[in-house]
Amino acid sequence: MNEIRPIEWANGTLRLLDQTRLPSEEVIVEAHGYLEAVNAIKTMQVRGAPAIGVTAAYAVAMAARDLSFSERTTFLQRLTEAGTVIKAARPTAVNLMWAVDRMLAIAESETDTAKIKDRLVEEAVSIEKQDEDINRRMGSHGIELMPDGGSVLTHCNAGALATAAFGTAVGVIRAGWEDGKRFKVFNTETRPFLQGARLTAWEFKKLGIPSTLVVDSAAGMLMRRGEIGCVITGADRIAANGDTANKIGTYTLAVLAKENGIPFYVAAPISTVDMSLSNGDEIEIEKRASSEVTEFRGIPVAPEGVIALNPAFDVTPARYVNAIITETGVVRPPFIEGLDTAVKSAG
Repeated sequence: MNEIRPIEWANGTLRLLDQTRLPSEEVIVEAHGYLEAVNAIKTMQVRGAPAIGVTAAYAVAMAARDLSFSERTTFLQRLTEAGTVIKAARPTAVNLMWAVDRMLAIAESETDTAKIKDRLVEEAVSIEKQDEDINRRMGSHGIELMPDGGSVLTHCNAGALATAAFGTAVGVIRAGWEDGKRFKVFNTETRPFLQGARLTAWEFKKLGIPSTLVVDSAAGMLMRRGEIGCVITGADRIAANGDTANKIGTYTLAVLAKENGIPFYVAAPISTVDMSLSNGDEIEIEKRASSEVTEFRGIPVAPEGVIALNPAFDVTPARYVNAIITETGVVRPPFIEGLDTAVKSAG
């Protein structure tokens, strides 16, 4: 299958596949400094919790590289300030904060500023490589949940484009397909940014996995008619009790799946689990610009002056989730014990 790699570190420059231009154009944008990487996250040129985390790691490395201070205390203070800016790029995806904190901890562990700069580049490269390995392990664990026959529905984009490579929810689908299982794949369009139509459908085509694109509001009809065997999505943050934040519309799908007796699965790395949050009510939900709803690529689709509500995510309570697939294995209810064990086993 064709490998999709949306992030590349080359000669001190971060090269990103611009996901706002897909599927019509495959354009690489370059971030030469950390603020350019932050802008790429904010504008969704790079998106998906794991991919944002990898990009954030490289952003910290670039911020350190460009600091001219040799005195360690001042150097670390300025690097921490840059880390705060990077963290603020998008508030919901915990991988962003996790990656920045991991990079800053590395910086704190070194005494020489020149050594800090080298170590941070090495750590960012390591985070990228680990992400791909984690995704492939998730796929191997998730194979057991994929049907042989029947159908699978996925929402938004949780494929290679949302990670360093391979993908989370789409990675599980891919692993099942590579294992020889054959099932029908449906993916939602995912309004208003159309990540499903523009990105997931593009990935399935690249991978050679037949898929059918459906409008978001058609999912309930398909479930009621018995055309969906299971639902699998990614996640941007998972609370300690298993409540899951993911792209807006995920909660709706989970409720519909429960009503129709259809299993609902989440695939996410342990880095997405935030054990500091007891439940999903504590997850900050990003609000994006009204123009993303009232316009599409600058073309108005609503009357001038209309105000649109545009939350980027919603929270699915754990009672609607049948299993969470991680790199350490499949976690089933009760999640509060299972996730704690999974986090500890992942180190």
